[in-house]
Amino acid sequence: MEVKKKDIRALTKEQLREFFTTVGEKPFRGNQVYEWLWKKGAHSFEDMTNVSKETRQMLQDNFVINHIKVDQMQRSSDGTVKNAVKLHDGLTVESVLIPTKTRTTACVSSQVGCSLDCRFCATSRLKRMRNLNPDEIYDQVVAIDNESRLYFDRPLSNIVFMGMGEPLMNYNNVLKSIEKITSEEGLGMSPKRITVSTSGVPKMIKKMADDEVKFNLAVSLHSAIDDIRTSIMPFNATFPLKDLREALEYWYSKTRNRITYEYIVWDGINDTQTDAEALVAFCKFAPSKVNLIEYNPIDDGEFQQAHSKAIDMYVAILEVNHITVTVRRSRGKDIDAACGQLANKS
Repeated sequence: MEVKKKDIRALTKEQLREFFTTVGEKPFRGNQVYEWLWKKGAHSFEDMTNVSKETRQMLQDNFVINHIKVDQMQRSSDGTVKNAVKLHDGLTVESVLIPTKTRTTACVSSQVGCSLDCRFCATSRLKRMRNLNPDEIYDQVVAIDNESRLYFDRPLSNIVFMGMGEPLMNYNNVLKSIEKITSEEGLGMSPKRITVSTSGVPKMIKKMADDEVKFNLAVSLHSAIDDIRTSIMPFNATFPLKDLREALEYWYSKTRNRITYEYIVWDGINDTQTDAEALVAFCKFAPSKVNLIEYNPIDDGEFQQAHSKAIDMYVAILEVNHITVTVRRSRGKDIDAACGQLANKS
């Protein structure tokens, strides 16, 4: 019977050093291999050119590198790049490179499908098949960094966990991936350039605060009125706004980091002055800013982008209350790469 080989990237550097000691080799070989796996992004043991042929064969006999493969890449007319990423078990997720004049941002996935049930999001219609491993998240970032260098002649500057899945429902793996991304032994990126976006899981927001994470937090809010939020994001019945608010107050008290609210305004759903005033009240308990996001329709047309007058009304009310607000235009709509459109159509 064939023995199932272990994914070598599931090992820590110490475990790799121990492995080499047990097979009678010097432990520093573990450091070399670790560097190939993470800093140099080796896809196979054959790539490890400063390791002897015999050692490479021995690694091949014992381990696999479950590397992702960019199966299909689409480029938008606005420069946005969408990757359909094939995982080692044949499942697919999507990730996106979003360029502007001054930066390139990677939007990465954390689950195959999604654990939550937001009615306006194409990803939520795919059932959650599994969580991504830390290395699968890391690989998406490496692939987008390579594309950024190739197409825009500069390294990746920012990462947002806003692709497929609810990151806080894959908490440990997301944190491990960020540890690798920010480590000098990995990509060496500053955690201040990373934003984890959640639909709002209060218990896990508190856990993040207790774990003293250094990255930024964004919350997909979309309504500060419970019954409206529940009608568009049914899980809000389980995690109501008062619990979310308490968790976010706790987050701010521990981290002193302001919160970003992602907020879509829909025609006939949350486009009144009452909605805007409820948002202002929700923003007041901790320093925050609001990104008003253009809606990207999915196939059935149930949700429609609000009229520009409603957006202007939101901006005016937020600004008069001294809350920073940005209106975000969608990127990559023509290739279904925009917010809420990732659904593995490819």
